[in-house]
Amino acid sequence: MSDIFQSIKSIDTSSLVDKVESNLIELFIEKNFKVGDSIPKELELAESLGVSRTVVREAMLRLRLMGLIESKKHRGAVITSPDLVSVLEKSMDPRMLNDDTLKEIFEMRLSLEIGMADFIMQRVKQEDIQELKQLVKNEPSLSDKMLFQIEHEIAFHGKLYEITRNETMKKFQRLLLPVFDYVHKSGLLKKMPINRQYVSHQGIVDIIENGNAEQLRNAMRSHLENHFARLFE
Repeated sequence: MSDIFQSIKSIDTSSLVDKVESNLIELFIEKNFKVGDSIPKELELAESLGVSRTVVREAMLRLRLMGLIESKKHRGAVITSPDLVSVLEKSMDPRMLNDDTLKEIFEMRLSLEIGMADFIMQRVKQEDIQELKQLVKNEPSLSDKMLFQIEHEIAFHGKLYEITRNETMKKFQRLLLPVFDYVHKSGLLKKMPINRQYVSHQGIVDIIENGNAEQLRNAMRSHLENHFARLFE
């Protein structure tokens, strides 16, 4: 009897639209479609795939939502380069994410902040440093003793991401910051630690102006120390 069950093939439970969606992506790759290339019309695709036009239309709608295709006047559907951050943004409302995902996003932003030191040191310009100095100057006098102030985090850390000259990273930071603030206030992490001495925004600016990437990495780790403490202690 066991031999009979071993010979039975598992049933493919994916919907027809799922299959067409996958087939279309494979087609675009196989035919080496590039950004800006027009793709066949829905009717042609339906006939080629042996499915209804309704199924093809639903699959195409999914591809549009993913940012893989878009409609152009007089040209129909064309291949486009998806804006990955915009795609993520549709599902990144912190109120819709479970606790494990929220914590992992919190950890991811900490990693990004430390990991971008080389890009900052390689690409920073004198005018960037002057702008950072002005941002620090406008912060409250006790800001170096406060764990997290959303308005100053947005201004200062947003400028650090801008200095990387990495557009995707800049967009990603704007996406992550509301989640970071939500987790910070939500009670998901361990209770607020007693603030330890850590590198302030002013200290980070000094290193960007006079130090190197390794010093900046260490400074960013120290700057975020109290956040790490809420994860590990």
